Amino acid sequence: MHASHLSRRTCLRWIGAASLGASSLVSRAAPLDRIRERGVLTVALYKDMPPFHVDGKGIDAELAQALADSLGVKLSMLPFGAGENMGDDLRNMVWRGHYLGFGPADLLMHVPVDKPLIDDTPQASILAPYYRERVVLARQVDRLPQLDSLSALGDAKVAVPGQTLAGWLMIGADGGAYRNQLDTQWKDGVEAARALQRGEVAAAAGLASEMESVLRGDARFVIAPLPSPRAQRNGWAVGMAVRKDATDLAQALQAGVNEVARSGRLRKMFESANVAWQAA
Repeated sequence: MHASHLSRRTCLRWIGAASLGASSLVSRAAPLDRIRERGVLTVALYKDMPPFHVDGKGIDAELAQALADSLGVKLSMLPFGAGENMGDDLRNMVWRGHYLGFGPADLLMHVPVDKPLIDDTPQASILAPYYRERVVLARQVDRLPQLDSLSALGDAKVAVPGQTLAGWLMIGADGGAYRNQLDTQWKDGVEAARALQRGEVAAAAGLASEMESVLRGDARFVIAPLPSPRAQRNGWAVGMAVRKDATDLAQALQAGVNEVARSGRLRKMFESANVAWQAA
């Protein structure tokens, strides 16, 4: 990347420093200018990710609308199914486009603000963290009054979506000690939380946003960080991504997120989904 930058500078030196400055300015401004000329901000949203996005509604959809408003353009949502990993999603929805012929979008929501991911994806800028997510365990107080460690589960049945971080943590916890009591059929933590709410299990594991959206405020249940040394107790920041060359767009989006957070609108978006906003 550094070498190509030097080659470009060497080439452009022959047409003068003034031309170089003008060319650089146009290059940086072009993505945001194109969006404003088009009058539309296209935002990629994960399909079926409650409480952040389901059928055009949810926290991410509301935030995307607020960001489009801040740019003075309309919002166009581009829902998509998650790839095998985050690198696939960034490639398909941010910097290249999907092999099925859709994308890339101007913006991808719900991207972990993670240094290894940032280092591994030089084609994208990951920015504007707006929430801190974490893995939690929700339990029915009457059946599990104390839970300082997973061993306190005894033989209680636990609902957890199998193909998720929470699922992998629970399946592997304490050398697989709890595998036989895990109900892993659920597609996400919201479904697992509803199973707990219905009394089908004594506990449920998933993301804090998922558990809270169903159980927060119900005194029958306690939601707490998953008591496992493999789980990140402080969680991880969730942000968004744009193409690396979309510098002005990135700056405008960061300003938009800063404003909705400062004004209290971001907290209200989470509260409307019954989720406690955790600043990133």
